[in-house]
Amino acid sequence: MMLLTGCLGTLMGSLGISLLCLSVMFNMMDLSIYIEWEFFSGFMYSFIFLILMDWISLSFGGLVLLISGMVVIYSGDYMGSDKNLFRFLLILLLFVGSMILMIYSPNMISILLGWDGLGLVSYCLVIYYQNMKSLNSGLLTILSNRVGDVAILVSIAWLFSFGDWNFLFLSYMMKNEMLLIMGLIILASLTKSAQIPFSAWLPAAMAAPTPISALVHSSTLVTAGVYLMIRFSEILGVSSYLFYLSVGTMFMSGLGANLETDLKSIIALSTLSQLGVMMMSLSLGMVELAYFHLLMHALFKSLLFLCAGVFIHGGADKQDIRSLGGVMESTPLTSFYFMGCSFALCGFPFMSGYYSKDIILELYFMRELNAIMFLLTLLATVFTITYSFRLFSVLMMGTGQQTSGILSSLEVFMSLGPMGVLFIFAVVSGALMGWFFMPNFLINLPYYLKMMIFGFTLWYIFSLLSFMKIVNSVKSLNQGRYILSFKFYFSSFWWLASLSVSWLSWVKLGGKLAKILDQGWAEWFGPQGMYLSVSKMSHYVDSITFFNFSGLMFSYLVFLIFIFYMV
Repeated sequence: MMLLTGCLGTLMGSLGISLLCLSVMFNMMDLSIYIEWEFFSGFMYSFIFLILMDWISLSFGGLVLLISGMVVIYSGDYMGSDKNLFRFLLILLLFVGSMILMIYSPNMISILLGWDGLGLVSYCLVIYYQNMKSLNSGLLTILSNRVGDVAILVSIAWLFSFGDWNFLFLSYMMKNEMLLIMGLIILASLTKSAQIPFSAWLPAAMAAPTPISALVHSSTLVTAGVYLMIRFSEILGVSSYLFYLSVGTMFMSGLGANLETDLKSIIALSTLSQLGVMMMSLSLGMVELAYFHLLMHALFKSLLFLCAGVFIHGGADKQDIRSLGGVMESTPLTSFYFMGCSFALCGFPFMSGYYSKDIILELYFMRELNAIMFLLTLLATVFTITYSFRLFSVLMMGTGQQTSGILSSLEVFMSLGPMGVLFIFAVVSGALMGWFFMPNFLINLPYYLKMMIFGFTLWYIFSLLSFMKIVNSVKSLNQGRYILSFKFYFSSFWWLASLSVSWLSWVKLGGKLAKILDQGWAEWFGPQGMYLSVSKMSHYVDSITFFNFSGLMFSYLVFLIFIFYMV
């Protein structure tokens, strides 16, 4: 199976790199290709599949194939002992196919096929381990995504009145007619990209295998909503409501990541925070920068998950960062990759995150600012730095419970090879894609704003150290309970996960109503009862009437005997 995964991953990665190079050529030539592929025609009807190839679809499709290929190669070693590895690869390929269908289609019908396929296949991947935790996470995931699917269906029904499901011509329609469609598209994007109030499903989906988290929950599924918003950006404009939701998501996920101890959950919350950055950029009209950050984030976040998989797989499947300390000595190269991606996540100079995330924040700070939103955005940005350095200090310089010999055997070529490819792209792609894809910007921040940000960062670090000192000096049980309650409240998304599934308790009421009505009175007075009544009546009439079927047959037989006797 390693040979199969190696060949398949190499093929997908090579095709992805080719599409990335082709996207650069399309961007330089300002070229777009619109293809109509006629499947069949007849009975005065033709079934046509539409394909849109421009630099956005080619670059995103190439990036998806590149990351998918590296994840497939990585899975050959990580999932090598799994007896259902072939089924895992088939589901993974179905997911990639659904993603490609959504990327290259300008038609809402085919977008729905890819969009719905993403939700269904991701559910199969989340419940892959077939235990109760995976089942609960899968149900929360698919129920949250069903809301977005319904929104897409309603938008398709509304577009039917305009005679076409192609979104390329929506900008030529009247703005009042597009308000409902844009609201439905925003709702669908919020569900898929896990923005408030649909944020609970993304940390829960970490029950899936780590290669799935690297592909599905960092670079493809969660960014599908952002990609759809980019396609509809011409009629979106500047949206204050989307801005408030995205900043709230950034703040909530960043604060939760600083209080979380599960490694995959911390990376998932950082993904949620960066999705908030992309949505914030879209809400302010900075579409190119949002797409640029989408590409950069996909590269280093998928590599972060792959590195976390090595740590977890080598640490006896433990995900608590407090028991995974000292990994730098046992896995030096993987730790180096992890450290580089953490720097890119923080926006360290000349890393990929620096070219995308930093310019978004600077252009936002140059606008007319709301004080509260400015402070929340600044806090969410500082949260990214603190949880990244917290991970670095605990994992690299901490002392865990496992021995270094457990982890040392995990650095094999099947793991290090794809991680090395992604690390190279995560380092150099920011500068390269910035030169080819991004327009030039003039950044001129006022001096007082620079000093305000610097002073706020120092105050935050001092406050954080003081809070940690208070936590370490807790002696009484009651004080400890208060601090644990505070930690649980903010790390559990302000009880958003519980509120997202609290309505499921009404399902029991539905079962009782089904027994009383659907299987009770409705059976007696409904079609089934009418059928039984008519059947009983017909049997009664048949029993008292001679001229029924049996009587007629008997009469016909007597008539035949009489005719035969007369002849």
